[in-house]
Amino acid sequence: MGKGHLMMFRSFASRLAVALGAAGLVTGMALISTARALAAVPDKWGFAFVNTPGVAGTPDPNHQAGSWPAPMQATSNPGDPGQVIVRFPNLATAAQGGVVHVTAVDKRAAWCQAQKWVPKGQDELVYVRCFKAGGFPTFSPYTVLFTVSTSGSVPAGQAYGYVHYEPGSGVVTSFNSSGGATTVAPLSDGVWKVTMAGLGSGVQVGGIQVTAVNKSAPAKCNLDQWTWTKASQVFVVRCFNAGSSPFKTGWTLSYQRARAITGKQQPQFAYTFDNKSLLIGPYAPTPPGINFNSLFGLNTISSAGTGLRTVQFPKVGTLPNTVLVTPFHAGPGFCNLQSPWKTAVPDVLVRVSCFNAAGTHESHASMVTYTAAHTAH
Repeated sequence: MGKGHLMMFRSFASRLAVALGAAGLVTGMALISTARALAAVPDKWGFAFVNTPGVAGTPDPNHQAGSWPAPMQATSNPGDPGQVIVRFPNLATAAQGGVVHVTAVDKRAAWCQAQKWVPKGQDELVYVRCFKAGGFPTFSPYTVLFTVSTSGSVPAGQAYGYVHYEPGSGVVTSFNSSGGATTVAPLSDGVWKVTMAGLGSGVQVGGIQVTAVNKSAPAKCNLDQWTWTKASQVFVVRCFNAGSSPFKTGWTLSYQRARAITGKQQPQFAYTFDNKSLLIGPYAPTPPGINFNSLFGLNTISSAGTGLRTVQFPKVGTLPNTVLVTPFHAGPGFCNLQSPWKTAVPDVLVRVSCFNAAGTHESHASMVTYTAAHTAH
């Protein structure tokens, strides 16, 4: 990192800490030394928008980026019906290391899930399969994120953690920027309690993404509950089969606080929690800690009809970028992106669609995260 970039980073970190402190969002997590705060988190990361899922090719260059060196690019190749394998170059990690998140980008009632991710030589292969309502395989455009962190902490006021869980195996992998433990406890069929110790807060703050993981069967997962204490963040994940029945399946969960969903401190990112999904708006979600914008823009949400929401992220618009969506307390329903998001620099416009299990539009609370990435590494 050059001297000028380092000064910009320190300036941003300083302004961010002041802003969070003024809002009462800096938590009681232990202070981190400057040396540790500059440690590498994440180790590797990449995202892509697979815009032509039925054919082999290179995903949209405006919506893919990663920690691979130029001129490398992510590529995709269709497999079984509804299945696409994404190759992230130079991101190979231990088998099932890191986490994957996926969101369908489709006007239809469709969702996408991760099947598995495995190293292949120097690359990481991510297998994704998409389904129409009812569990019928379909080729659908989607956004996909892969990231892995194994060490390093983050500056005070920020937090980042993830977990990949599989029934029968338990926690496959996890990361917690505080160094605290991340535990998962089954509550009932298809329901799990996740505790991320050390990432606590005195108020509700941060953003969450959840993705179903299943190699062979259609599965849908959502964030069903979120509570917090000064000691930890606590989540309840609930999963269903293609219909409305609780389902024991794998899943991933990521928690971000004043940090991009990649785990990297990107200069332009934002996230919000549409916790008033019946409000016509436009409105800015509260408390402020769930409606974050790295350039201090005010994110707003408004209705575009039943089950349709428009999210505006001001000031942070630049390319390449990506968007992910997770439903909150949606039962067997699901949410996707109705269309590719619009980047009209400096603003980003995102259209979210939510459905019930039968595929009819239905209003659900949801969490939306956006991140942009500079292509220089």
